[in-house]
Amino acid sequence: MSGPFLLKTDPGDPRLSTSVTGIDQNGEPVETRVVTEKPLTLYLNSQEVVTMMTIGDHPDLLAVGYLKNQNMLAPDDVITQIEYDDDLDVVIVRTERETDFEEKLKKKVRTSGCAQGTVFGDVMEGFETISLSEDARLKTSWLYKLTKTINTAPSLYLEAGAIHGCVLCREDEPLVYMEDVGRHNAVDKIAGWMVLNEIPAHDKIFYTTGRLTSEMVIKTVMMGVPILVSRSGFTAWGVELARQAGLTLIGRARGKRFVALSGTDRIDFDMDPGLAEEEPEKVRRKGSFAAG
Repeated sequence: MSGPFLLKTDPGDPRLSTSVTGIDQNGEPVETRVVTEKPLTLYLNSQEVVTMMTIGDHPDLLAVGYLKNQNMLAPDDVITQIEYDDDLDVVIVRTERETDFEEKLKKKVRTSGCAQGTVFGDVMEGFETISLSEDARLKTSWLYKLTKTINTAPSLYLEAGAIHGCVLCREDEPLVYMEDVGRHNAVDKIAGWMVLNEIPAHDKIFYTTGRLTSEMVIKTVMMGVPILVSRSGFTAWGVELARQAGLTLIGRARGKRFVALSGTDRIDFDMDPGLAEEEPEKVRRKGSFAAG
């Protein structure tokens, strides 16, 4: 366990960031931390699927979560082995039965997510059949506590910036905090953790630092999580899809402020916003990161 989290990206891991020298606006020498970025090629059995750019931690979770969120793993598929070769930057997910998805690759659609975020045509078919829990609740007191805990936790973002974070929560407790250069990678790592640990989704809350795009909404719904929260803003299609799926969608959640554009019936206003704390100054100064 890392602090209040069951699992978390380690900002102190020397593999995930490096020190680089340069000069500042006054021409003075400076030294700063920058996040690493490396390719990871994913295979499902003997078929190459995709090469992703990632910081490199938890390749097993990223691989399984990607396959889950792209609808390449059926609910009854049994994962028999996950192999990772650090020298070749390759991860292989092996299943009990062979999987044929070449036709899916032909239907690939690029989205507005960072790097190589993708959504396949048949994912939308699965999206339309998923029913999210109507019993899930979000108390505003939980939301205020979560944003404070997440925003003040040690992170690669606070250390080096240029990275996205996603957190799986239950009520007012954060469970898993993953970071990556692409927000879709951070989501997929959490999805992989849920699959491999058989974690139920009906009572969870998903928090992200990035925009609430169509891709973020689709991935959250595909995971079965009924509530999605971001410190950043919305896209029109993201809102439209959230309303279609019955997903609670909350954006611009900073300090005591937030805006809900979908699934508002799940929100319990149990705390006066005036009693909530504003964001720490350090987080506000880096707020532009969340727009990416």
